[in-house]
Amino acid sequence: MKLLHDIGLLYKRGFVHALRIPIWIIVGVSTPLLYLALFTPLLDNLAGGPGFPTTDVLDVFLPGILALMAFGSGTGAGFAIIFEIQAGFTERLQVTPASRLALLMGPILSSLTWMLFFTFLIIASAIPFGFNLHVGGMLISLILISLLMMIFSAFSISVALLTKEISTLAAIMNGINLPILLLSGVLLPLTLAPAWMRFIAHFNPMYYVVEANRALSAGVIYDSRVAEGFLVIVPLAIIVLAWATRVYKKTVA
Repeated sequence: MKLLHDIGLLYKRGFVHALRIPIWIIVGVSTPLLYLALFTPLLDNLAGGPGFPTTDVLDVFLPGILALMAFGSGTGAGFAIIFEIQAGFTERLQVTPASRLALLMGPILSSLTWMLFFTFLIIASAIPFGFNLHVGGMLISLILISLLMMIFSAFSISVALLTKEISTLAAIMNGINLPILLLSGVLLPLTLAPAWMRFIAHFNPMYYVVEANRALSAGVIYDSRVAEGFLVIVPLAIIVLAWATRVYKKTVA
């Protein structure tokens, strides 16, 4: 019960802090909307062709954008930690009796809430433009992208605690950004890619989330892509969260 109470307090702190920065909320909504508005028209001529089996490209493109949102929300989590370190907040946490797991999960869950809020807005915005919503598949898809967001949040926070420098954190996050995104097929399905790129993509956990998302968004739940997504993401989430908690314990000891 104490753990849940501590997580609740830190969740509320993170949630309210985000409300005080409205520009962050505006950017959080507008960025994926711009992807839909400015990138989707480029794909219209591909509808019905390789990688786009449906007549509406949004059915293929939107699941990738949802994974992209989870990735972006996750990798940005470490920057808030850097600011807290510079403000002395993290140092004051050394005397708190709160669980280190609560210190980690409170901010992650508040960011997750905001990400899901943005996700619902994007899905609702896409439906009038032709996105075919399959509720059951989408609900399972939200579980996958939530786990993906938590993995990258925990990773980003851990790197921030270890490096304590915003320039180093930015370099690392920018360094992993491009290969992970390009090798996951968030914008274009990797069925369009050469064989060597499809082979390398299998070492990228985000690839499995995107592939599972596209199956689930089409209403296909009992599919090998969905099973592979959970088989990869669930153990990885446990490992990364355990590692991040260990980093928090050593840093805020």
